[in-house]
Amino acid sequence: MYVSTAVEGTTVRIAPVGPIDYDTLPALREAVRSLPPDVDTVIWDLRSATFMDVAGLHLLFGRAPEDGPFPRTVGVERLRPQHRRLLLLAARVFPGLDVAGIIRDGSLEEAA
Repeated sequence: MYVSTAVEGTTVRIAPVGPIDYDTLPALREAVRSLPPDVDTVIWDLRSATFMDVAGLHLLFGRAPEDGPFPRTVGVERLRPQHRRLLLLAARVFPGLDVAGIIRDGSLEEAA
């Protein structure tokens, strides 16, 4: 898995290349853990994420104890159709998930 990060002030964009699953989740969590403490917003650019399963939901909506004490706002952009289907299904199964609230670029609708 290749992961690029671009820091812009207190916002970082993380762009994984390849699948987001339980095999790649540790590397993605490490990318978040290694961010400077002043970063308060993490935007996941999913255009090159070829697949995402429930591990992606954990990445976007769950916090692991090892993620550190810094609360951060999470967003996603450039969804592929498979990501969109997963997020919409998760929103139906777990109505408390703010799926629409994390979409930063309207790609939830564009991926239809």
